[in-house]
Amino acid sequence: MIEVPLTWQLAKLGLSIGMVLGLGAIAVRASPRMAGLLAGYPLGTALALFFIGLEISPLFATQSAVHTLAGFTATMALVAGYLVAGRQPGFKGIAGGLAGGFIAWFAVSTVLAQFNFTRLSGTLLTLCAIAVFSLLFRSIPDVKSPASRAFSLPALAARACLATAIVFVITWLAHWLPPAWAGTLAAFPVTMLPFLLILHLNYGFAPAATVIKHYPMGLGSLLSYTLCVSLTYSTLGLFWGTLAGFATATLWLLGWMQFSAWYQRRAT
Repeated sequence: MIEVPLTWQLAKLGLSIGMVLGLGAIAVRASPRMAGLLAGYPLGTALALFFIGLEISPLFATQSAVHTLAGFTATMALVAGYLVAGRQPGFKGIAGGLAGGFIAWFAVSTVLAQFNFTRLSGTLLTLCAIAVFSLLFRSIPDVKSPASRAFSLPALAARACLATAIVFVITWLAHWLPPAWAGTLAAFPVTMLPFLLILHLNYGFAPAATVIKHYPMGLGSLLSYTLCVSLTYSTLGLFWGTLAGFATATLWLLGWMQFSAWYQRRAT
C-alpha cells in the first residue's frame, strides 16, 4: 500500500467538507426536484477519482472511471432499495432503508464487477438504468418540505462529516481493490445519501422519496463528468482533467434544466 502524505489527507478533508457545505448552501433554496438533480452533481465521485489518481496513479483512476460509468447503475439500485425498505418514519425507517439499499447495492455491484466494461458499454448500461428507474419512480408524488432543518448548520455539518468519512473509506479501499471495484465504489452516492438520511429523519419518508424520484435524471451530470475524466486524466492530467469534467457536468446540468423548463412550458 502506498504511503499517503499528510498534506494530501488534509486536502481531501478540506475539499470534502467544503464541497458539501457549498452545495448545501445552494440547495437550501432549491425545490425537492432541484435537490434531487443537484444530488447527482459530481462531488463525491470527483473527489474519490481524483484522490485515487493522486494516491495510486492516473492510469488506475482512468481504469476505475470506466467502471464508475457502469457503477451508477448500482447507485440507483441502492436508492431503489432504500425506497422499498425505508417507508417508515424516524430511525426505524432509516435503518430499514439503509439495510435494503446496501443489500441492493452490493448485489448489483457484485454482478457488475464480473464484467470488463468499456466507456461505451458502461455508459449505455447506466443510460438504460436511468430510463428504467425513472419510469419506476415516476408515480412518486412530489412533496415539498421546508429546508430550514434539513440545511441547518448542524445538519450540514453532520452531512459533511459523513460524506468525508465515506470519501476516506472509498479511497482507502481503492488501494486494496482492483479497478472494477474501486470504480464501482467511486460511484457510491457520497453526498446524496447523507442528505437523504437528514431529510428522512427531519421530515419523514415522503420528501426523501421525492428526492429519490428525481435522482436518476440528476445522474446525467455524473455520467458526463466521469466520461470526461476517463478521457482526460491520461491526456490533461488530474487537475485539468478534473476541471474539464466539472465544466462538462455543469453544461449538462444547465442544458437539462433548460430542456425541462421548455418541456414543462410546452406541456402547459
